[in-house]
Amino acid sequence: MAASKKLSLAVKALYVLEKHKNTPLSSSQIASELGVNSSKLRRILSLLVKSNLVESTQGTGGGFVLKRDSGSISLQEVYCSVEENKAFYLDVHDHADSNSSSSKMNDFFYDLFADVQVAIENRMGRISLKDVVDKVGA
Repeated sequence: MAASKKLSLAVKALYVLEKHKNTPLSSSQIASELGVNSSKLRRILSLLVKSNLVESTQGTGGGFVLKRDSGSISLQEVYCSVEENKAFYLDVHDHADSNSSSSKMNDFFYDLFADVQVAIENRMGRISLKDVVDKVGA
């Protein structure tokens, strides 16, 4: 699943949990509301639980709930919770000749993508889940 899809699905799931405030929802209920595959959603929810953004309870009446207030959850936290690779991953191979044009080109793109990555993460750090919920209209 691509980074944008993982992030999007995670934010949509968190949106549903925020909308249902403190009412535990099963992964099937969330998947049904979103119209998505429940097995993919369960993988995302598992990552959100590991990152302490979501709490999972077992048994009848159990399910998933937000662990923190939506205003204290940044998109950057969500992104880091679900994404094992950065948005821009450049496969930079070592070259025997570090002065070769190929090596210099790799260094150029690596620096460019690193700068873009930092800008994206900084911007996401300033956007909370509450901002998204308010924009979408819970």
